[in-house]
Amino acid sequence: MPRTRSDRRTARWHAALGGLLLAAASGAQALTVFTCEAEWAALVRELAPQAQVRSATHARQDPHHIEARPSLIAALRNADLAVCTGAGLEAAWLPTLQQRAGNPRVQDGAPGMVYASAQVKLIDPRPPGTPFEGDVHAEGNPHLHLDPRNLLPVAQAVTAQLQAADPARRADYSARLDAFTQAWRGRIGDWERRAASLRGARVATQHTTFAYFWRWLGVEPVADLEPKPGLPPTPGHLQRVLEATRANPPAAVVVSLYQDPRPAQWLGQQLGRPQSVLQLPSTVTEEAGTDSLAGLFDHLIDRLRATR
Repeated sequence: MPRTRSDRRTARWHAALGGLLLAAASGAQALTVFTCEAEWAALVRELAPQAQVRSATHARQDPHHIEARPSLIAALRNADLAVCTGAGLEAAWLPTLQQRAGNPRVQDGAPGMVYASAQVKLIDPRPPGTPFEGDVHAEGNPHLHLDPRNLLPVAQAVTAQLQAADPARRADYSARLDAFTQAWRGRIGDWERRAASLRGARVATQHTTFAYFWRWLGVEPVADLEPKPGLPPTPGHLQRVLEATRANPPAAVVVSLYQDPRPAQWLGQQLGRPQSVLQLPSTVTEEAGTDSLAGLFDHLIDRLRATR
Protein backbone atom coordinates (compact mmCIF):
# COMPACT_ATOMS: atom_id res chain seq x y z
CA MET A 1 0.00 0.00 0.00
CA PRO A 2 1.47 3.44 -0.93
CA ARG A 3 2.54 5.61 1.98
CA THR A 4 0.34 8.64 2.59
CA ARG A 5 1.61 12.14 3.21
CA SER A 6 0.75 11.68 6.86
CA ASP A 7 2.80 8.46 6.97
CA ARG A 8 5.77 10.22 5.42
CA ARG A 9 5.50 13.08 7.93
CA THR A 10 5.34 10.57 10.77
CA ALA A 11 8.37 8.72 9.42
CA ARG A 12 10.34 11.95 9.14
CA TRP A 13 9.33 12.93 12.68
CA HIS A 14 10.50 9.56 14.06
CA ALA A 15 13.77 9.85 12.14
CA ALA A 16 14.37 13.35 13.48
CA LEU A 17 13.50 12.26 17.01
CA GLY A 18 15.83 9.31 16.71
CA GLY A 19 18.60 11.60 15.56
CA LEU A 20 18.05 13.93 18.49
CA LEU A 21 18.03 11.06 20.96
CA LEU A 22 21.20 9.64 19.42
CA ALA A 23 22.90 13.03 19.61
CA ALA A 24 21.78 13.46 23.20
CA ALA A 25 23.04 10.02 24.11
CA SER A 26 26.34 10.68 22.37
CA GLY A 27 26.70 14.04 24.11
CA ALA A 28 25.92 12.47 27.47
CA GLN A 29 28.68 9.92 26.96
CA ALA A 30 31.36 12.49 26.09
CA LEU A 31 33.46 13.51 29.07
CA THR A 32 33.60 17.13 30.14
CA VAL A 33 37.16 18.12 31.05
CA PHE A 34 38.23 21.34 32.75
CA THR A 35 41.86 22.40 32.41
CA CYS A 36 43.61 25.27 34.11
CA GLU A 37 46.00 26.01 31.25
CA ALA A 38 45.90 25.74 27.46
CA GLU A 39 48.71 23.17 27.28
CA TRP A 40 46.65 20.67 29.25
CA ALA A 41 43.59 21.36 27.11
CA ALA A 42 45.70 20.57 24.04
CA LEU A 43 47.00 17.37 25.65
CA VAL A 44 43.50 16.20 26.59
CA ARG A 45 42.35 16.79 23.01
CA GLU A 46 45.20 14.56 21.81
CA LEU A 47 44.15 11.77 24.17
CA ALA A 48 40.36 12.22 24.09
CA PRO A 49 39.29 14.06 20.93
CA GLN A 50 35.63 13.42 21.66
CA ALA A 51 35.78 15.15 25.06
CA GLN A 52 34.36 18.61 25.72
CA VAL A 53 37.34 20.62 26.95
CA ARG A 54 37.40 24.06 28.60
CA SER A 55 40.60 25.87 29.53
CA ALA A 56 40.47 28.48 32.29
CA THR A 57 43.35 30.50 30.82
CA HIS A 58 44.86 31.29 27.44
CA ALA A 59 48.29 32.26 26.14
CA ARG A 60 47.84 36.00 26.71
CA GLN A 61 46.96 35.56 30.40
CA ASP A 62 49.32 35.16 33.32
CA PRO A 63 48.23 31.79 34.78
CA HIS A 64 49.30 32.93 38.25
CA HIS A 65 46.62 35.60 38.40
CA ILE A 66 43.15 35.29 36.89
CA GLU A 67 39.67 36.05 38.15
CA ALA A 68 37.49 33.21 39.46
CA ARG A 69 34.66 34.17 37.11
CA PRO A 70 31.15 32.65 37.34
CA SER A 71 31.61 31.00 33.94
CA LEU A 72 34.68 29.16 35.22
CA ILE A 73 32.85 28.10 38.39
CA ALA A 74 30.05 26.68 36.23
CA ALA A 75 32.54 24.88 33.98
CA LEU A 76 34.29 23.25 36.93
CA ARG A 77 30.96 22.34 38.51
CA ASN A 78 30.05 20.29 35.42
CA ALA A 79 33.45 18.70 34.87
CA ASP A 80 34.04 14.95 35.02
CA LEU A 81 37.78 15.54 35.19
CA ALA A 82 40.11 18.48 35.81
CA VAL A 83 43.75 18.80 34.76
CA CYS A 84 45.87 21.58 36.27
CA THR A 85 49.55 22.24 36.85
CA GLY A 86 49.69 22.50 40.62
CA ALA A 87 52.90 23.43 42.49
CA GLY A 88 51.22 26.67 43.52
CA LEU A 89 50.74 28.03 39.99
CA GLU A 90 46.97 28.35 40.43
CA ALA A 91 47.02 28.94 44.20
CA ALA A 92 45.49 32.41 43.88
CA TRP A 93 42.32 31.24 42.13
CA LEU A 94 41.81 27.47 41.78
CA PRO A 95 40.85 26.79 45.43
CA THR A 96 38.13 29.43 45.12
CA LEU A 97 36.80 27.75 41.98
CA GLN A 98 36.82 24.33 43.65
CA GLN A 99 35.01 25.61 46.72
CA ARG A 100 32.34 27.48 44.81
CA ALA A 101 31.85 24.77 42.20
CA GLY A 102 31.18 22.17 44.90
CA ASN A 103 32.00 19.33 42.51
CA PRO A 104 33.32 16.35 44.53
CA ARG A 105 34.90 14.81 41.43
CA VAL A 106 37.50 17.58 41.10
CA GLN A 107 38.48 18.38 44.68
CA ASP A 108 42.06 17.86 45.82
CA GLY A 109 42.59 14.18 46.55
CA ALA A 110 39.71 13.06 44.32
CA PRO A 111 40.58 10.79 41.37
CA GLY A 112 39.21 13.33 38.92
CA MET A 113 41.65 16.08 39.98
CA VAL A 114 44.93 15.58 38.09
CA TYR A 115 47.95 17.75 38.87
CA ALA A 116 50.69 17.60 36.25
CA SER A 117 53.35 18.66 38.76
CA ALA A 118 52.75 15.45 40.74
CA GLN A 119 53.90 13.38 37.76
CA VAL A 120 57.41 14.83 37.26
CA LYS A 121 60.41 16.08 39.21
CA LEU A 122 60.29 19.86 39.39
CA ILE A 123 63.35 22.06 39.09
CA ASP A 124 64.44 24.93 41.36
CA PRO A 125 62.42 24.35 44.54
CA ARG A 126 62.68 27.33 46.88
CA PRO A 127 61.92 27.70 50.57
CA PRO A 128 58.67 29.50 51.37
CA GLY A 129 59.07 33.25 51.57
CA THR A 130 57.07 36.35 52.29
CA PRO A 131 54.71 38.00 49.78
CA PHE A 132 57.40 40.66 49.28
CA GLU A 133 59.64 38.06 47.63
CA GLY A 134 57.31 37.64 44.65
CA ASP A 135 55.94 34.48 43.05
CA VAL A 136 58.18 31.94 44.80
CA HIS A 137 57.15 28.30 44.42
CA ALA A 138 58.34 26.15 47.28
CA GLU A 139 57.68 22.88 45.41
CA GLY A 140 59.63 23.99 42.35
CA ASN A 141 59.15 25.78 39.05
CA PRO A 142 55.61 24.95 37.84
CA HIS A 143 56.14 25.68 34.11
CA LEU A 144 57.03 22.06 33.51
CA HIS A 145 55.26 21.67 30.15
CA LEU A 146 58.04 23.50 28.29
CA ASP A 147 60.26 20.45 28.55
CA PRO A 148 58.42 18.14 26.12
CA ARG A 149 59.75 15.07 27.89
CA ASN A 150 57.57 15.96 30.87
CA LEU A 151 54.42 15.59 28.81
CA LEU A 152 54.86 11.82 28.55
CA PRO A 153 54.27 10.96 32.25
CA VAL A 154 51.53 13.60 32.43
CA ALA A 155 49.82 11.98 29.44
CA GLN A 156 49.93 8.62 31.22
CA ALA A 157 48.34 10.06 34.36
CA VAL A 158 45.62 11.85 32.38
CA THR A 159 44.87 8.69 30.40
CA ALA A 160 44.48 6.64 33.58
CA GLN A 161 41.86 9.06 34.87
CA LEU A 162 40.10 9.26 31.50
CA GLN A 163 39.78 5.48 31.61
CA ALA A 164 38.49 5.55 35.18
CA ALA A 165 35.87 8.16 34.31
CA ASP A 166 34.89 6.57 30.99
CA PRO A 167 35.61 2.80 31.17
CA ALA A 168 33.62 2.08 28.00
CA ARG A 169 36.41 3.78 26.01
CA ARG A 170 39.31 2.24 27.94
CA ALA A 171 40.83 0.54 24.89
CA ASP A 172 40.46 3.67 22.79
CA TYR A 173 42.26 5.78 25.38
CA SER A 174 45.09 3.24 25.54
CA ALA A 175 45.46 3.32 21.77
CA ARG A 176 45.47 7.11 21.74
CA LEU A 177 48.13 7.19 24.46
CA ASP A 178 50.32 4.71 22.59
CA ALA A 179 50.05 6.71 19.37
CA PHE A 180 50.78 9.98 21.16
CA THR A 181 53.77 8.50 23.01
CA GLN A 182 55.36 7.05 19.89
CA ALA A 183 54.86 10.22 17.83
CA TRP A 184 55.97 12.50 20.68
CA ARG A 185 59.20 10.61 21.28
CA GLY A 186 60.00 10.93 17.59
CA ARG A 187 59.31 14.66 17.70
CA ILE A 188 61.54 15.13 20.77
CA GLY A 189 64.44 13.55 18.89
CA ASP A 190 63.80 15.76 15.87
CA TRP A 191 63.60 18.92 18.00
CA GLU A 192 66.84 18.08 19.77
CA ARG A 193 68.63 17.64 16.45
CA ARG A 194 67.24 20.89 15.06
CA ALA A 195 68.10 22.80 18.22
CA ALA A 196 71.66 21.51 18.57
CA SER A 197 73.04 24.87 17.43
CA LEU A 198 71.31 26.57 20.37
CA ARG A 199 73.36 24.75 22.99
CA GLY A 200 75.38 27.30 24.95
CA ALA A 201 73.38 30.27 23.66
CA ARG A 202 72.89 33.06 26.21
CA VAL A 203 69.49 34.68 26.78
CA ALA A 204 67.97 37.34 28.97
CA THR A 205 64.44 36.55 30.12
CA GLN A 206 61.55 37.87 32.14
CA HIS A 207 60.44 35.42 34.83
CA THR A 208 61.34 31.72 34.85
CA THR A 209 58.54 30.75 32.46
CA PHE A 210 60.93 29.11 29.97
CA ALA A 211 63.33 27.60 32.53
CA TYR A 212 62.53 23.98 31.57
CA PHE A 213 62.89 24.85 27.90
CA TRP A 214 66.33 26.39 28.44
CA ARG A 215 67.52 23.47 30.52
CA TRP A 216 66.29 20.92 27.98
CA LEU A 217 68.14 22.61 25.10
CA GLY A 218 71.24 23.68 27.01
CA VAL A 219 70.50 27.41 26.69
CA GLU A 220 71.94 29.66 29.42
CA PRO A 221 69.70 32.35 30.98
CA VAL A 222 72.13 35.09 32.06
CA ALA A 223 69.74 37.79 33.27
CA ASP A 224 66.15 38.23 34.46
CA LEU A 225 64.29 41.45 33.70
CA GLU A 226 62.26 40.98 36.91
CA PRO A 227 63.77 42.33 40.12
CA LYS A 228 61.88 39.59 41.98
CA PRO A 229 59.81 36.67 40.63
CA GLY A 230 56.52 37.90 39.24
CA LEU A 231 57.26 41.59 39.86
CA PRO A 232 57.40 43.87 36.81
CA PRO A 233 60.76 45.28 35.67
CA THR A 234 61.83 48.57 37.23
CA PRO A 235 64.07 51.22 35.63
CA GLY A 236 66.79 50.69 38.21
CA HIS A 237 66.81 46.92 37.76
CA LEU A 238 66.82 47.21 33.97
CA GLN A 239 69.82 49.52 34.17
CA ARG A 240 71.66 46.92 36.25
CA VAL A 241 70.76 44.20 33.70
CA LEU A 242 72.08 46.43 30.91
CA GLU A 243 75.38 47.01 32.68
CA ALA A 244 75.75 43.28 33.36
CA THR A 245 75.12 42.27 29.73
CA ARG A 246 76.56 45.17 27.72
CA ALA A 247 80.01 43.67 27.23
CA ASN A 248 78.63 40.32 26.10
CA PRO A 249 75.04 40.82 24.87
CA PRO A 250 72.72 37.79 24.97
CA ALA A 251 71.61 36.18 21.73
CA ALA A 252 67.97 36.95 22.59
CA VAL A 253 65.85 38.87 25.07
CA VAL A 254 62.77 36.71 25.65
CA VAL A 255 59.39 37.60 27.13
CA SER A 256 56.11 35.72 27.07
CA LEU A 257 53.00 36.79 25.17
CA TYR A 258 51.26 37.84 28.37
CA GLN A 259 54.10 40.12 29.46
CA ASP A 260 54.64 43.76 28.52
CA PRO A 261 57.33 43.73 25.79
CA ARG A 262 58.49 47.33 26.36
CA PRO A 263 61.16 46.61 29.01
CA ALA A 264 62.66 43.93 26.74
CA GLN A 265 62.51 46.29 23.77
CA TRP A 266 64.32 48.98 25.77
CA LEU A 267 67.06 46.53 26.71
CA GLY A 268 67.41 45.33 23.12
CA GLN A 269 67.70 48.91 21.89
CA GLN A 270 70.31 49.78 24.52
CA LEU A 271 72.33 46.71 23.60
CA GLY A 272 72.17 47.67 19.93
CA ARG A 273 70.28 44.49 19.11
CA PRO A 274 66.57 45.33 18.78
CA GLN A 275 66.11 42.34 16.50
CA SER A 276 67.06 40.04 19.37
CA VAL A 277 63.83 40.76 21.31
CA LEU A 278 61.42 37.82 21.09
CA GLN A 279 57.90 37.79 22.50
CA LEU A 280 57.09 34.09 22.49
CA PRO A 281 54.04 32.03 23.42
CA SER A 282 54.62 30.05 26.58
CA THR A 283 51.68 27.78 25.85
CA VAL A 284 49.42 26.69 23.01
CA THR A 285 47.60 29.58 21.34
CA GLU A 286 44.51 29.91 19.15
CA GLU A 287 46.57 31.11 16.19
CA ALA A 288 47.57 28.81 13.33
CA GLY A 289 51.04 27.36 13.77
CA THR A 290 51.01 27.38 17.56
CA ASP A 291 47.54 25.92 18.13
CA SER A 292 48.93 22.49 18.99
CA LEU A 293 51.60 21.18 21.33
CA ALA A 294 53.85 20.12 18.44
CA GLY A 295 53.36 23.46 16.71
CA LEU A 296 54.31 25.31 19.90
CA PHE A 297 57.72 23.61 20.13
CA ASP A 298 58.31 23.97 16.38
CA HIS A 299 57.67 27.69 16.69
CA LEU A 300 59.85 28.25 19.76
CA ILE A 301 62.82 26.44 18.27
CA ASP A 302 62.49 28.13 14.88
CA ARG A 303 62.30 31.62 16.43
CA LEU A 304 65.39 30.99 18.57
CA ARG A 305 67.36 29.49 15.71
CA ALA A 306 66.71 32.65 13.71
CA THR A 307 68.71 34.66 16.29
CA ARG A 308 71.89 32.60 15.81
